[in-house]
Amino acid sequence: MKIKSYFARTVEDAVAQAREELGPDAMLVKSRRAEAEARELGDYEVVFAAGGSAERPMPAPHVPDRLSTDVAELKRELEGMRRTLTRSAFAPSQWLTSSPEASEAYAELTANEVAPELAREIVQAAAGAQTSNFAGALAEELESRILVEPLAGRGEQRPRIVALVGPPGSGKTATLVKLAVSLGLAARRPALLLSADTYRVAAAEQLRAYAAILGVGFSVLETVASLAQAIEENRGKELIFIDTPGFGCADLDHAAPLAAFLASRADIDTQLVLPCSMKTVDLARAADLFERFQPRRLIFTRLDETGSYGSMLNESARTGRPISFLANGQRIPEDLEVASKGRISRLIFARRTELALTAA
Repeated sequence: MKIKSYFARTVEDAVAQAREELGPDAMLVKSRRAEAEARELGDYEVVFAAGGSAERPMPAPHVPDRLSTDVAELKRELEGMRRTLTRSAFAPSQWLTSSPEASEAYAELTANEVAPELAREIVQAAAGAQTSNFAGALAEELESRILVEPLAGRGEQRPRIVALVGPPGSGKTATLVKLAVSLGLAARRPALLLSADTYRVAAAEQLRAYAAILGVGFSVLETVASLAQAIEENRGKELIFIDTPGFGCADLDHAAPLAAFLASRADIDTQLVLPCSMKTVDLARAADLFERFQPRRLIFTRLDETGSYGSMLNESARTGRPISFLANGQRIPEDLEVASKGRISRLIFARRTELALTAA
């Protein structure tokens, strides 16, 4: 069997070359964007397989040839696979090969971990826009898919109560302090820090230390009833921030009472804190785990620990929840910023922005 790669500007051109040389019976093995070192040969590579040129031996007269039967059956199966692979290879990529700009944009989005189907929708919509400025249409289409709501609290209701939930190591406690400083102290609003995290003594002590430095009230609550009572006793505060344990899959039973309490309180703005550095599949799994808390918004942390930001768009689009704040470091409160469509778009298209600045 002969295996050979063909390179061309489009997948269709590469396939045409292969068919011309190997004949119509050649089988497509795979198609892909050419590696960087082979890009000078063409933008796309297709790999074809063709049978040898030796003549097939004739079966002996009147003697059943089981091998020939098996080979013929295998050939039919391979032909069916070839047709399936050809359809799957060409159907999604036809819209890509029609425009180098679209192809590059799709590659950049997926490289930044934007879900392939979402990336396809964005690029196709931008390519179909009635404008000659594809880059502008692409940015506009991307931003239209980004949900942001940079708020803390439930409307104008006082006190504004914010509870942060999330997986272990997501940065909830540090983010809570940043919010307390930027929304409370900086605006001269009386604030209170409450900790429902009795699983990690260090976390409660860390928050206690921050509260002492900031000069705000602090309490550790061991039960849902005591948490509810603390809220009622501090209705005079303008801001109440609630820290919670970092629950994992094994802690679901322990999380149930607190989850039910937060989900049932219309006056509490529960926000899910997720590390942007987490793998997309793990991020979705963590978000599903905290669905029982009924969070209203998403906060993404650890932006400084990754170079791929498409997962923020994926999770916001998947859950339908807006992004409220972004945390990109350990400094308090400097490394906390309100989420905006433009900021998230620039993070996702960081490489495109760098190239544009370099060209300028």
